[in-house]
Amino acid sequence: MDRQRWDEWLLVDLMHPGARVIDAETGEVLNEEMISCAAGDIGDEAIVFLPMRTTVQAVARYLAAVRAGKPVALLDPGLDNADLIKRFRTDQVHPELGLLLTTSGSTGRPKLVRLSAAAVLANAAQIADTLSITRRDVAITTLPLFYSYGMSVLHSHLLRGATVVLHRSGIMNRSFWSAVSEHSVTSLALVPHQYEMLRRLRFDPRKNPTLRALTQAGGQLRAELVSEFAQLMNSAGGEFFVMYGQTEAAPRMATMPPGRLVGKLGSVGQALPGGSFSIVDGEVVYRGPNVMMGYADSASDLIRGDEMGGVLHTGDLGRLDEEGFLFLTGRISRICKVHGVRLNLDGIERSFPVAALPGNDRIHVFVEIAGAAEVKKLHAQICEKFGLRSSTVCMRILDAIPLLPNGKVDYRALASIEPESLAEFESAAAFAAPGRGSSPPVPLGG
Repeated sequence: MDRQRWDEWLLVDLMHPGARVIDAETGEVLNEEMISCAAGDIGDEAIVFLPMRTTVQAVARYLAAVRAGKPVALLDPGLDNADLIKRFRTDQVHPELGLLLTTSGSTGRPKLVRLSAAAVLANAAQIADTLSITRRDVAITTLPLFYSYGMSVLHSHLLRGATVVLHRSGIMNRSFWSAVSEHSVTSLALVPHQYEMLRRLRFDPRKNPTLRALTQAGGQLRAELVSEFAQLMNSAGGEFFVMYGQTEAAPRMATMPPGRLVGKLGSVGQALPGGSFSIVDGEVVYRGPNVMMGYADSASDLIRGDEMGGVLHTGDLGRLDEEGFLFLTGRISRICKVHGVRLNLDGIERSFPVAALPGNDRIHVFVEIAGAAEVKKLHAQICEKFGLRSSTVCMRILDAIPLLPNGKVDYRALASIEPESLAEFESAAAFAAPGRGSSPPVPLGG
């Protein structure tokens, strides 16, 4: 899609006449005048670097920037972005470039994902079709808008004339559930960590009768929780959608039809309309219209065209069954060996509520606050399930597992913590004492 067609799509389709964006706290509603006013603040630079807060003003500025024919780099407003902006500032960009998103930054310095306008539009339509989004639907922000999953919720709902309610305090706050009730919210988009939180809250969808759908992406949810939330939604007459994606695919690639969950437990579903999966040497490869143009390590990369040809090597390991349902088995980068045993760290995290890192012929397992007996039991279960010696699994108790703004585990933060061996804990008191005081999770919502 060229720039003119992208502008036409934004004006005619994205801002469907029935679409609304409402601030739950202030009651402010997005309107055409706000977008026009925001357009006056758009400078002459080729790229708009936008710290994307969860506010009506930020959404207006985003839409104004795209309407002005400028690609937008969505940034975390909680970070100092000066170095990143300096690194990518340029006066030349490719005409098809529509959106720039940072990689998660869990390892190494962040890169930018270059998404064309066509890819953004294609994925918004894929999601809207798959979830049957209509003008009657109301979503509420549970994720930052600079995070690809959060932004895709905005895109897919605006595309179909639906409503997006902006909320900033997160699902653990009573005001969030008050807003769900007040605005008759019909869907929640959550990542695995948030489902763990909902479980602790003893979430019951029957308390929010307008809620018809839960979607899950941003990492693989434990099979136990998939079954639990699917049953909860089914009992309330709603649906639970397991989804799979990456920022590099604008961002979603697959969904599991709710009616097939029971027979396909553990699968992330089938490719979205227009997409397909294959397995090449164990790696999941996706083909579709929503694949990125490529990465950018520096400003000079922003003039480059499409380098992917619609093909994305995901870095995920997996298999396809005879019906094309995808089962993920881990990340290529998360495979290690412990005393000759090939170990998938993602497999540990899918089986237990922990985070895991490789060490020198051992693994380090991080668990949030728990008693000594509980942690010792967990240690024994991990060793038994994965055939590991007791001495090679080092447990560590933290106040909270550190998270990135998108809800994924911050492995760099974990790696900076010096783990102790299980053998060092000789009593219940000693077991629970070391390793406390890790950084708290980054709050969602901005």
